[in-house]
Amino acid sequence: MGNLSNHLESCDLFADLSGPLLRQCVLPQCTLQQFPKGRYLLQPQQRLDSFGLVIQGSIHTIHISDDGNYRILDVLTPGDILGLDLMCTRTRLSPYHAAAASPCQVLYLPVSLILSPGLLPAESRMAVMSRLLTRISQENMRKEYRLAILSQNGLRDRILTYLRMQAARQGTHTITIPFSREEMASYLCVNRSALSHELSRMQRQGLLTFRKNTFTLHASSRPL
Repeated sequence: MGNLSNHLESCDLFADLSGPLLRQCVLPQCTLQQFPKGRYLLQPQQRLDSFGLVIQGSIHTIHISDDGNYRILDVLTPGDILGLDLMCTRTRLSPYHAAAASPCQVLYLPVSLILSPGLLPAESRMAVMSRLLTRISQENMRKEYRLAILSQNGLRDRILTYLRMQAARQGTHTITIPFSREEMASYLCVNRSALSHELSRMQRQGLLTFRKNTFTLHASSRPL
């Protein structure tokens, strides 16, 4: 249980709660679950009763169309929260699938812990709610960034917009992205073969270099 307590203390939602309060009021309600790669953690129309703090591995939220094709909506890595965008909705029904992109561990906590009065001291609950609002706002900004990528008309523009955003986020022109080539194509909503062809062209033209999921943006491809 000590390791779980450390994970809770490192989660910014609970940054204003004391160690004893976390151990007495929050930790007893936690459940640690492990999932193999490919396992669904959440499916469309499933009600969210517990939110999950990602401890290890990665999770993709995806949309699967009627013909079986899927598009990656987002990627969750350690420190991210599964179900964050659903917690304060009226129905808390998921519109998407969430699948383990790699073997992962998730620490689940009941939504009622935050939303229902009485389970935490009132002042502590308000502090958590304030941080939850900040996290939801950040989540909305992530979605705005993706909309900015998908609003680009050309394939090259989508690639460069995505890579520049990652470079700004990571603070370096050499970046590692959390996607395989197929997953990157899905996230950008483009054809995988077309993506691979365009990346090779961009490398020949000196805009970038890449190896697997590590990319270096050269000066000619950086924003002015």
